[in-house]
Amino acid sequence: MAVATFRPNVGALRFSEGSSSSHGGAGFSAFAPNKISFKVGFMRKEDGYSGQRKSIMVTMSSQTPVIDPVSHSSQNSSDSKKKSNETALILIRHGESLWNEKNLFTGCVDVPLTKKGVEEAIEAGKRISNIPVDMIYTSALIRAQMTAMLAMTQHRRKKVPIIIHNESEQAKTWSQIFSEDTKKQSIPVIAAWQLNERMYGELQGLNKQETAERFGKEQVHEWRRSYDVPPPNGESLEMCAERAVAYFKENIEPQLHSGKNIMIAAHGNSLRSIIMYLDKLTSQEVISLELSTGIPMLYIFKEGKFIRRGSPVGPTEAGVYAYTRNLALYRQKLDTMAH
Repeated sequence: MAVATFRPNVGALRFSEGSSSSHGGAGFSAFAPNKISFKVGFMRKEDGYSGQRKSIMVTMSSQTPVIDPVSHSSQNSSDSKKKSNETALILIRHGESLWNEKNLFTGCVDVPLTKKGVEEAIEAGKRISNIPVDMIYTSALIRAQMTAMLAMTQHRRKKVPIIIHNESEQAKTWSQIFSEDTKKQSIPVIAAWQLNERMYGELQGLNKQETAERFGKEQVHEWRRSYDVPPPNGESLEMCAERAVAYFKENIEPQLHSGKNIMIAAHGNSLRSIIMYLDKLTSQEVISLELSTGIPMLYIFKEGKFIRRGSPVGPTEAGVYAYTRNLALYRQKLDTMAH
């Protein structure tokens, strides 16, 4: 990812929204009033993409309306329903689990994080600590939920993530919050089985190396990396995509439309499925897409389009949050609140 520089005159700038067809992150290389030079390119090969970079010069005016995400949560209910000009979508694959460490097929078995996985989740939180988060979606599995909760301990807004329990009337009643101030300082967390990892059927709990020796490398590779071939009594990536993308379109996308900034903590295959939808990848392109554990990816949702911005590099690199004017102003507001 390109290293970005940042200068304090962000108030005079409108930042580029980039191209929805690009699979690359963007980094700013120069700043000037009403003008920016930035680079767009494919992500590193180890992130699943390779390709050439291109430079683009964009000239902009200063008339775009801006909604300040920091103060947005304190508006009244009618204002909160007002559509935002742009929103952020963060995707995080959970940190290393105990079965990742043992090289076992995990799938929908509910396995927690290792110590390394906890550290990865915390590092992911540092990378997104200056990006607004209004709602969190996780799978029903503990490794994704741990990742989301640990990541939010690093966020500079210090809001508390709270899992929403709607499974019964008693659960709803018992988990009510009766302080409006406390509600404003909370982030709802919704767990959905549709975001679970691909169900690996009869492979779950088996050692991956031993399975390759038993069934043959080619057969295991087909189960793991083909789009439409499921393992015995399990799900193919295509089947996983059907449920994950349907849930995203029906539940998460409307929240983005309404102005909410969303974080999703889920799994390699459910997130690959969602990225396939966001980036309009083919079934052949998605099978080669690899996602690292604990590395967040940022998208900007604007005018019905998803624009990938890559992975933030960390809280000390201010420029990486200046992907858009809104994010730059949000970062400025956090800095002001800290002093």
